Amino acid sequence: MKTANKRALTSALELKEADDAENVVTKALADLTKTVDDRLKAVETKSGDSVKLTERFDKLEAKMNRPAAANSNVPVADNDNPTPEAKAFGTYLRRGDRGLQDIDMKALTVATDATAGFLAPTEFSSEILKALRLFSPLRQYAKVVTIAGSEIKFPRRIGSTAATWVSEIADRTESGPSYEQVTLTPWEMATFVEISRQLLEDAAYNVEGEVSSDLAESFAIAEGKAFVDGTGTDRPKGILVATGIAEVKTGVAADFPAANPGDKLIDVMSAIPTAHAQNGAWAMNRNTLGIVRKWKDSQGNYLWQPGLQAGQPSSLLGRPVIEMVDFPDVAAGKFPIVFGDWSGYRIVDRTDFSILSDPYTRAKNGIVVLHSRKRVGGDVTNPDRFAKLKVSV
Repeated sequence: MKTANKRALTSALELKEADDAENVVTKALADLTKTVDDRLKAVETKSGDSVKLTERFDKLEAKMNRPAAANSNVPVADNDNPTPEAKAFGTYLRRGDRGLQDIDMKALTVATDATAGFLAPTEFSSEILKALRLFSPLRQYAKVVTIAGSEIKFPRRIGSTAATWVSEIADRTESGPSYEQVTLTPWEMATFVEISRQLLEDAAYNVEGEVSSDLAESFAIAEGKAFVDGTGTDRPKGILVATGIAEVKTGVAADFPAANPGDKLIDVMSAIPTAHAQNGAWAMNRNTLGIVRKWKDSQGNYLWQPGLQAGQPSSLLGRPVIEMVDFPDVAAGKFPIVFGDWSGYRIVDRTDFSILSDPYTRAKNGIVVLHSRKRVGGDVTNPDRFAKLKVSV
């Protein structure tokens, strides 16, 4: 541009001698102005093309500077064509929940691993939820002894001496006690559980402790049921099966009497000696208890009374009530209620509940075997301390 300006100025000065000075200057300025305008227009035209080219270079450079994917098989994300998930996430950051359309909300879901599920991993609690397992708590009220042999024998008096009134020189009458023998035999309960060694090593829970707890519950349930209705063959003899216990009938074939049913409870309570009745307790299941709780005396007072203090059992006719889940419901020929002094039922423990961990027998399969066992027996040693209510005519 400087060269063009100098050339134009020189041409103007050479015409100075022939033309008037004013005309020369005016023409030179006009030429200079035209030349400058032309040059500026040319520069502006080239500058427009340059800007477009620069923009293209900038885009290529930005793409080349993006980091490569960790897996060469996975293509690098294209910011010019974002995925629906990326668009939805960007919209959420700018506008929140309100900015998301239905299709965007479907894209961000935990249910699908690829769209968000991997970002919300499952959390496992350290607590194991368990269903309640009930058992008859007869052991808590019976007399429990530990023996060191295969069985134990108790002599039981069945007859006593008898004193008689006599005159001064009259003959005296002989009398003497008589006895029988009661034998209690401990029977064995056993089971085993197989657990893989890898499970014991890798589980987030104490698997062995959990299995041990479950086994202890199972043994308590099994022996509680045997103490109630066991046959006495390969297991303890239950209170409902034992002989020699007084029976009181309901007078109705398959139910309690409709009129004054509570009177039958008084009959049961009166069937044993006073000394035993004073230490006695009622036993029945919850269904039977639900029926008995509705009974009232002639003044309209409920026979059943709740415990007034924490830890105190509810009472029926002034005596405690024990819920035995293994007692039968009210039905023909059944014994739904027993009353008595529960020390008249004796439990003999030969070996306590134990668990033996055996890592060797099935070691070739990577399995640990937990063997559990217990030896226990039971029977009624004093049948005169109990009375049963039988649903019968």
